[in-house]
Amino acid sequence: MRKSLLLLFLITFFGFGYSQLPSLPTIVSGNIQTIGQYYQEDTLINAALPDQLLGFNGFANINVQRGKFRTGIRYETYLNTLEGYPTTFNGTGFGYRYLTWGDEEVEITVGNFYDQLGSGMILRAYEERQLGIDNALDGIRLKYNPYKGVFLKGMIGKQRHRFEDGLVNGNGIIRAIDGEINFNELFDSLKTSKFKATLGGSFVSKFNEDNNTPLFNLPKNVGATSLRANLRYQKVRFNAEYVHKINDPYPDNLDERFNYIYKNGEGLLFNLGYSTKGFAIDLSAKHMDNMLWRSTNVSVGPTDLLIGFLPALTKQHTYNLAATLYPYATNLRGEVSYQADLLYKIPKKTLLGGKYGTSIALNFATSYVPKREFVNDLGSSRQSYTTSIFAMSDSILYQDINIEIKRKINKNWKFNVNYFNFIFEDRAVLVAQHHELIHAQIAVLDLTYRINRKHSLRWEFQGLWTKPTDELMTTSEGDVVYRKEDQGDWAFAQVEYTFSPHWYVAILDQYNYGNSEPKKRIHYGLISAGYINGSHRFSIQYGKQRAGVFCVGGVCRAVPASNGLTFSFTSSF
Repeated sequence: MRKSLLLLFLITFFGFGYSQLPSLPTIVSGNIQTIGQYYQEDTLINAALPDQLLGFNGFANINVQRGKFRTGIRYETYLNTLEGYPTTFNGTGFGYRYLTWGDEEVEITVGNFYDQLGSGMILRAYEERQLGIDNALDGIRLKYNPYKGVFLKGMIGKQRHRFEDGLVNGNGIIRAIDGEINFNELFDSLKTSKFKATLGGSFVSKFNEDNNTPLFNLPKNVGATSLRANLRYQKVRFNAEYVHKINDPYPDNLDERFNYIYKNGEGLLFNLGYSTKGFAIDLSAKHMDNMLWRSTNVSVGPTDLLIGFLPALTKQHTYNLAATLYPYATNLRGEVSYQADLLYKIPKKTLLGGKYGTSIALNFATSYVPKREFVNDLGSSRQSYTTSIFAMSDSILYQDINIEIKRKINKNWKFNVNYFNFIFEDRAVLVAQHHELIHAQIAVLDLTYRINRKHSLRWEFQGLWTKPTDELMTTSEGDVVYRKEDQGDWAFAQVEYTFSPHWYVAILDQYNYGNSEPKKRIHYGLISAGYINGSHRFSIQYGKQRAGVFCVGGVCRAVPASNGLTFSFTSSF
């Protein structure tokens, strides 16, 4: 059936395209990515050691465009899936195919497609391959622009759930309509106005019969609505969105108060920003309560069959210790969050700015559990609790205060200095080794020396420190000490040599020197090298990788400790 559908796509496209559009060029594009890892035994770090010893993930996209037609397929391979990657990816076959026809007014897509309505709270079908997320819709989408400045969209389909030698969809059906009005395009009198305004709204519903509990009568149809506005006046911008979801009971095995509750969900997101040359400020606020919803009511993996996306109000960190030890993960039950970003560039040729100027980025982000008044109604209406918009309890989930200073000293030297101050409630996300409230400080120094036009050296030094607890412990060496929070203190060092435009080599070491238990003070050494030629990139690395968490936009997956050889290849055409 799958092969027949793919063949039909190709015959339809090429047959119609060549007979009806003989003078138009055919444009072929695509990309390929592969990553493999050979695992070695390492009992010191409890490294993953699968029976097959080799994990391999790969995919290739091929897209063809001719006139108003576009079509494409993606071939995927997981033989066997890399450790830490979702086990719902397995085998080899076609996982994505689509056919699109469109002009300036109408566009129709059949097959698989990705889409997002507003901020994504009400619907986001997307792929994040590094996390193993792919909830593409499989169905039909229609876009229609009946008049200038008016944009309509409708779609229906099933979500991708698993990959087992090919695409496997979930049972639930997603139905969505969306409309947006750009007033500056709609009215000629506003085309040159400095005030820009766009309003939009969406309705999304799901239908599913995955009711596997005899205890409750679960709704088969669940709907959600949203309203959004994007406003801009010269250098000031304001965005807002409100989402409301009707009751959608879902199993929660960790807390009975949230298990199959029939409470409605709601989300509210604000963003206010101002930017000018050398200065920008951005303020955001988010209220999210019971907004987790999937196209099923059966317990599945944490990132499976998600309809909406719960946006993160934190800075996406790139430095190793800040990004992987205590990363922000959106609390699925709800949170009240705030974020502030301040960017400023000290002018060049000043005392503080230096010859080339100095950039300063200051960021503050925090999230709290919403203030809830729990009620004893789990034997009746199962609302469980009441709450109010932006009502915040004193239970902190996450706090991140960080500053980054970038400066070019002269034509050969430049540096980045970073400081991070974290408060991390791991009893809510369960990603650390000790589930407790963790206080961590991180400092980073990033130095680059340009030897000449093609050669450069980069050094990176990081340190992480946690607080001592009031808990006494006896170490394996017989000493009685106060245990430090989680794994204690870390040091990280890396040196990287780049020979432009093709080669680089790097050596790094992560050292858990401040672990309260001496036998766990382990070095995680790693050497890597790569070759880049245009759009082609090959890399190889060997060494230890510590257990950690990889996150993108508040969505995370755990990565087990490993020791061995990793190789990857990416290319596009």
